[in-house]
Amino acid sequence: MREYKLVVLGSGGVGKSALTVQFVQGIFVEKYDPTIEDSYRKQVEVDCQQCMLEILDTAGTVPMILVGNKCDLEDERVVGKEQGQNLARQWCNCAFLESSAKSKINVNEVIYSSVFISLWKTPINSQKPYSFSYIKSC
Repeated sequence: MREYKLVVLGSGGVGKSALTVQFVQGIFVEKYDPTIEDSYRKQVEVDCQQCMLEILDTAGTVPMILVGNKCDLEDERVVGKEQGQNLARQWCNCAFLESSAKSKINVNEVIYSSVFISLWKTPINSQKPYSFSYIKSC
C-alpha cells in the first residue's frame, strides 16, 4: 500500500482543521481553536488503489490545490468562484475547488484530488514511499 503525506496550509480561521477533521472523523468542529500542528492518518481508496494518508494540519502557504472553503456561506462570500479559478491559474496553474466542511461539500474531493495528482506525478516504481501535496484554504 502506498503512503502519502498531505500538508494542509493556509491563513488562520479559514477552516483547514474543520475540513480535515470532517474528512478523517466525519464531524464538524464548530468552535475555532487555533491549530499549531495536528496529524491524522486514514486509509482510503483512490482510483482503485488502497492508500494510507498522513495528513498534517498546520499553518503556512505553498498551494498545489487552491480550496475556497466555507462555500455554504454564499451571502458572506469575499472571493468569487471565477476569482479563485484565476488565482489558481496565476499561482501555478493548479486545481481549484470550493468546499464546506460544515455542509460536507467537496470534503472528500479536496483530499482525493490531492492524492490523485500525487498518484500521477509519482512513478509506481519510485523509491519514495510517498509524495507531498499542498492544499491551501482561502
